[in-house]
Amino acid sequence: MSEPVDPLIPLSLLEAVRRVDMPDNDLEAEFVHELRNKRFGLSDTVFAQIKRFTEAVRRKQRTDFGEAAGIARLIGRRPDAEAVFREAGRCFARQVYGTISPVTRRMMRSLPALFTRPIALRHVRRVAQRYMRGSVRRVGGTIMMEVVDSVTRDAAPKLAGCAFYESALRELIQLMVGGVGAVDHVRCATRSEGSCEWRAEWRPVRGKG
Repeated sequence: MSEPVDPLIPLSLLEAVRRVDMPDNDLEAEFVHELRNKRFGLSDTVFAQIKRFTEAVRRKQRTDFGEAAGIARLIGRRPDAEAVFREAGRCFARQVYGTISPVTRRMMRSLPALFTRPIALRHVRRVAQRYMRGSVRRVGGTIMMEVVDSVTRDAAPKLAGCAFYESALRELIQLMVGGVGAVDHVRCATRSEGSCEWRAEWRPVRGKG
């Protein structure tokens, strides 16, 4: 049986659904009550679950793996599943980035890459271990993130669920150092390759070297 997961993962998934399903123009906003019946992200159920997981994050409580995976599978049935997973990854990265002290965030964005990359790497490792139950290592000019028990790996066809972790890694590096190169999904548990692994290229901000 899989171990419990951090509630920030299912919270990010639900917040992404809500954000994607929000009315995007004034005409739709006028019919928000009707839209609630058509768009899952606007439902009272999603609103209640967001409140519950927000409280779990505040209390530092863990969430059942099966429940988090169930939310991912529900998203995986949508025709826009990959877009929602990518938005969820960005939501997740922004929230964990906010847990880093403002002083450290300023250092990572202002000092030369020689000094900032080790700091950023340390925080990426902490995030992977603390929130994703993953591990991160540096290989030359790239970093490798491995997640053995992914919440989203079987959530959608064509590996769309794995976009959550890819997007989270990309956004986190972007926020920390201001630039990221290619992020590739180099191994996937769905293909019976043991675990999921992503390779991300550091890309220095102009002027930082």
